[in-house]
Amino acid sequence: MSIAGHPSLPGLEMRMLLVLAVATCLLHLVTSGWYGYFIDELYFLACSERLDWGYVDMPPLLPAATAFSRWLLGDSLRAIRSLPAIASGLKILVTGLLACALGGGRFAQALACVAVLAAPGYLGIDNYLSMNAFEPVFWMGCAYVLILIMRGGDRRLWMLFGALAGLGLENKYSMFFFGFALVAGLLLTSRRAVFLDRWFWLGGLVAFLVYLPHLAWEIRHGWPMFELLLNQKTGAKYVPVTPISFAAGQVLFMNPVNVPLWLTGLAWLLFGQDGRQYRVLSVAFLVMWIGFTVLEGKDYYLAPAYPMLIAAGAVAIERGLAGGSWGRWARPAILTLVATGGLVLAPLALPVLSPTGYIAYAQAMGIAHASGEKRGQARLPQFLADQFGWPEMAEAIARVYNGLTPAERTECVIFTADYGEAGAIDFFGRRYGLPRAISGHNNYYLWGPGERSGDVMIAVNVSRADLEAWYHRVEMVGRTPRHPYAMPDESDRPIYLCHRLRVPVKEVWPKVKFYY
Repeated sequence: MSIAGHPSLPGLEMRMLLVLAVATCLLHLVTSGWYGYFIDELYFLACSERLDWGYVDMPPLLPAATAFSRWLLGDSLRAIRSLPAIASGLKILVTGLLACALGGGRFAQALACVAVLAAPGYLGIDNYLSMNAFEPVFWMGCAYVLILIMRGGDRRLWMLFGALAGLGLENKYSMFFFGFALVAGLLLTSRRAVFLDRWFWLGGLVAFLVYLPHLAWEIRHGWPMFELLLNQKTGAKYVPVTPISFAAGQVLFMNPVNVPLWLTGLAWLLFGQDGRQYRVLSVAFLVMWIGFTVLEGKDYYLAPAYPMLIAAGAVAIERGLAGGSWGRWARPAILTLVATGGLVLAPLALPVLSPTGYIAYAQAMGIAHASGEKRGQARLPQFLADQFGWPEMAEAIARVYNGLTPAERTECVIFTADYGEAGAIDFFGRRYGLPRAISGHNNYYLWGPGERSGDVMIAVNVSRADLEAWYHRVEMVGRTPRHPYAMPDESDRPIYLCHRLRVPVKEVWPKVKFYY
C-alpha cells in the first residue's frame, strides 16, 4: 500500500482487512430484511423523492444517496439498507487502517476490527438506513488523514481532510462537534503550529465550500435546524441524560468487553511513549465527552469516535504482548473473548430472532430497553418496534379513502401527526392509489399542503379538538390496527374523516408547523 505517511501494509494484512470488511457488509445485508421498514427510513424515502440542498432535520447527503440507491437497486428493505451495510464494511476497513497507521501489526489490526464489529451499538445502527451509519466513516476518515499528516505525510493531505469533513457535514451536523474537538486538540497540544500552515487553512476552505450549498439552504429557509434543536432542548421529547447515564450508555453501546480496550487506547494516546505523538486524538475525545455530558447529549453521540481509541488500544496491547512467550496464547484468547462478547450481545442489536425470541432473550440476559424518548415503551426496543405496523396503517387509511365518492377523493387530503405516518402513506399507499400525505412535522411542513382544496380530510393520530377548530364536521371512522410489537403511540390510533373547512387550508397551514 502506498499512501504518503502510511507504513507499508503487506498484501496479507490488506486481504485480511478486506475480508473482515466484506464479511461485516454481508452480515448486515443478510439480516437487514427480517423485520420491516423503520419509521425514519419511511421519511428518508419521502425525502429522496424531493431532492433539495437541505431538510429541516438533516443535510442533503442521505436523501441524495437514497435516491441513487433506489434508482440502482429498487425499494426493497435490503436494497435501501445496502448503503448502511456498505458503510459498516468501510468502518471496519478504516479501523484496520487506523491501527496500521498507529504502528500496529496484524494482531492489532485484527483485534481493532473484531472489537468494532462486536460493538452492539454499531451492529444496530448499521442495520437500517440513517445518517448514523455513515458518521463513523467520515469522522474516522478525517482521523486517519490527520494521523498520516502527523506521521510526516504530505501537508496537501489537509485538502483531503477538508473534503471528508465537508461530506461529513453534508451527512450530519455532528461533524461540527468532531471538527471543533480536533481543533481544540491541536490547540492544547504541541501540534498547534499547524495553524501557521496554509494547507491547513486551505483544507478548511475545502470543507466550507463542500458545505456551502446546504448553508445557503439554511439561510434561505430561516435556519430551521436551530429552531428544531431549540424545540428539542426546551421540549419534552427526550429523557434527561445525567453524567452517569451517559457513561453507562458508552459501556453498553460499545460492549462491556471493549471497555479495557478503548480505555487502554485513551491512556496510550495520552501518556504512551509512542502514542502521545497522536495525543490530539485523545484530547479531542475528552473534549467531546465533556461537551456532550454538559449538553446532555444522547449516549450514542460519541459513538463515531471510538474506532480510533480501539485501534490505539489494540496497538498498545500488541506491543505489551511482544517478546513474551505467553503472548502466543494471550493473543487468540483476547480475540476470542472480544468476539464472544460480540456474539452474546449481537441478538440484542440485530433482528436475528423473532420478536418473541428477542423478548425472551433480553429477559434472560436481564436487559431492559429504553428509547431515550418520553414515549410509551413497547415490548421491543424502539429501534425495532418502530419497524412494525406501517403497512397495516396504510391499508386502514386506504379503506377510508376508497370509501369516499369520486368527487370527495379529488378534494381529499391525508393529514398525519408525524413524518413516520406520512412516509408510510407515501410509500405503502401507492398500491392503494392514495395521494401523498401532508403533515406539519419537519420537512413535510416545508413541502406544504399540496394543490388539493382539503375540504375533505382524513386525519391520523391528530387531536379531535384541533380538527374541530378547522372543520365543520369531524367524525371518527376507525382506528389504525393494533400491532403487538409496534410503539404504543403509533398503533391503535384514531382515524378521523373531516368535511367542510372553516378557513382555507393555506391559512390553517402555518398553525400545524411542528419542528421536532
